Amino acid sequence: MSRRPVGIFDSGLGGLSVAREVHDDLPAEDLLYLADTAYLPYGDRSAEWVRGRTLAAGRWLEEEGAKVLVVACNTASAAALETLREHLAIPVVGLEPAVKPAAAATRNGRVGVLATAGTVRSARLQRLVESYAQGREVVLQGCPGLADAIEDGVLSGPELRARLEPYLEPLRRAGVDTVVLGCTHYVFVRDAIAAGLGPDVRLLDSGEAVARQTARVLEEQGLRETAGAGSIRFLTTGSAAEVGPVVARLWGAPLAVEEVAIPADPSQRPKAPMP
Repeated sequence: MSRRPVGIFDSGLGGLSVAREVHDDLPAEDLLYLADTAYLPYGDRSAEWVRGRTLAAGRWLEEEGAKVLVVACNTASAAALETLREHLAIPVVGLEPAVKPAAAATRNGRVGVLATAGTVRSARLQRLVESYAQGREVVLQGCPGLADAIEDGVLSGPELRARLEPYLEPLRRAGVDTVVLGCTHYVFVRDAIAAGLGPDVRLLDSGEAVARQTARVLEEQGLRETAGAGSIRFLTTGSAAEVGPVVARLWGAPLAVEEVAIPADPSQRPKAPMP
């Protein structure tokens, strides 16, 4: 059988943090990463819109030969995992905020979750809290605009600190000792978040768990590659010229960026072009 890639999907570039974990755990696998940057942000969209757009992207990656789909986006996972599993023929690995391990790790019983507005209001996150955070206080903190800023390359410095402050202050005030990074983008500003919360606060994300689950699924399906060095192919629905420099910075090395068009239904419109 010819090599088939692991498909990885995100609304933007945050999923590269998950792709890095998958690459580290499965170095022989080829990765096919699709960033729907023409349509981000997803966090402020309706669940119905996100569900339709994610399904369109998943179908496209399946048609491109992906043998498994990793949804490296908390907002898309919260809205569309069940729909993807119903309509796609390939296995789907989703992402969810690390509420369960955070509830187990907290020392004082107070946990914070930083996430997009879409994830914060999702029924999936509410179910996680109800199932695993019993007896713990969980502070859900939406972070409007933070993922967009990271997409634009705001990864350090005074501007990032100013953007983070209104989201971190409620968590400090609540006295949380464990914080879940509930958006893949936030991993790339982990150090700044840690500095803003203080040395006694532990940060958790889901990247390693997703990589382990992807490995398990490939093993179970008899699809895991073990020989050779895997490649990564990066695709964007937006502008390669705009995305390319940020991809290189986040990945730590230049990557070729290809532009692709994913069909959308009439209710889905790309974001307005940058002035």
